[in-house]
Amino acid sequence: MSRSNRASALLALPMSLALVAAPPALADEERLESDLRALFAGHGHLEIGDVSGALLRERVTAEALRFDSDEGERLLIDRYRVSGDYDRPDEVLVEGVRLEDGLTEMLLIGIERIVLGAPSRAVLPLDDEEAMASTRLGSVAVDGLVVELASEMVAELSGEPMGEGRLSVARIRGEGISREAIDWLEITDVAGTGQDLDELGSGAFTLGRLRLEGLSGLDEEDAEELSLLELDDLAVEAERMVGSLARLHIDGDFADGEGGVRVDELRLDLARMIELAPEEERTRLRMASNVLTDGSGALHLDAAFRGDWQPGEAHGVLRSDSELTLHDALRLVLDIELPLVLPEDAEPAELFADSELLEAATLLGGEVTLILSDRGLFGRLATLGAALEGISETQYLEQARTQAQGFGMMFGPQVQAFLIGLVELMEGSASELELAISLPAESNLETFTGDPLALPDRLSLRVETR
Repeated sequence: MSRSNRASALLALPMSLALVAAPPALADEERLESDLRALFAGHGHLEIGDVSGALLRERVTAEALRFDSDEGERLLIDRYRVSGDYDRPDEVLVEGVRLEDGLTEMLLIGIERIVLGAPSRAVLPLDDEEAMASTRLGSVAVDGLVVELASEMVAELSGEPMGEGRLSVARIRGEGISREAIDWLEITDVAGTGQDLDELGSGAFTLGRLRLEGLSGLDEEDAEELSLLELDDLAVEAERMVGSLARLHIDGDFADGEGGVRVDELRLDLARMIELAPEEERTRLRMASNVLTDGSGALHLDAAFRGDWQPGEAHGVLRSDSELTLHDALRLVLDIELPLVLPEDAEPAELFADSELLEAATLLGGEVTLILSDRGLFGRLATLGAALEGISETQYLEQARTQAQGFGMMFGPQVQAFLIGLVELMEGSASELELAISLPAESNLETFTGDPLALPDRLSLRVETR
């Protein structure tokens, strides 16, 4: 047995152990003990303290399991219980799971309790890919999961070595779980520390809750789809990131005609992150941080991106309203309303996931409105630009206005009005800039992307500052 298969087999036992055919005449106690011994036969030594059945209900329990592998790992399980018909259990309970190094007794994986509701088998053959393809779980509940990230076992399961560290998960709950899909899965109270947390570097993180719904296409490459993702109370303090996120909500199920993404209270401690950056990069990063945060070094962002489809007899209307707020810097609002005709046999829900479908749709005009509200960013840009060029802010603004007028001579008065509006934001004579775009009828996206320089002639633009 390869180390990869052995790793899967060791984890198969705490989740459900193995399924081995047994004559119907055997009592459930004998079947369970036979299954346990058959799983690891020839790969180590298994001891079972006791196997017993309940007198008043269908239930069989194996207690005090200890498996010492030939490779040096030791697996301990306090209790493994199958309730209901052994071939179609109502529930499988596993308590007190501890996978450890046989020599040092260092914990590799620990689990307080696992409950599998209505599994399609009394034991899950996690080391048998073909058998797992047909395995189903009505529900799953895991409490008190602890994983030592630096262990060879974790490296084998993840496919790559991990740095020193530990991951703990208080609770995992889920329903409708198979190899192809998951109805929903929720992970609560996660904490991790490590020397190499992927792109984050060394550090620590905590996560209050992660919930997934409608996850499908797991058995096909690039076919995964997710109806809903919710993430609450994420905090990271690592070499390459120091920050927190109150909530992330992604509605990816557009079958009801609407969906979107919402980000609440994303905070990044840029000052701390700059201190941890290479010395040669700090000056440039501090300039960017000062412009975005007015010198506080704390970036605070909220965002919402929403879309919906309004069906009609001859055509439908695609609408989107998005908002991005960089506190103490900028607020951006983008509203889109596009009446359009979809290609034949296309479903509206596909619009939000397939950019090619939107490119092929026929636009029947439409309106796009962009509003920029200055919260201090544009004034600081003027100050920075003047400092970099070694001139006064007045000179810098005069230069920017001259350049805007020059671009206007090339691209027309509408473009000139927009660029001068940006200059007015920088000089403080305006605090808000609105750009309204009207699209022509009987067009498509290629009409505008094919020749960007011709856009001012093809679109109706209105610019207003206030």
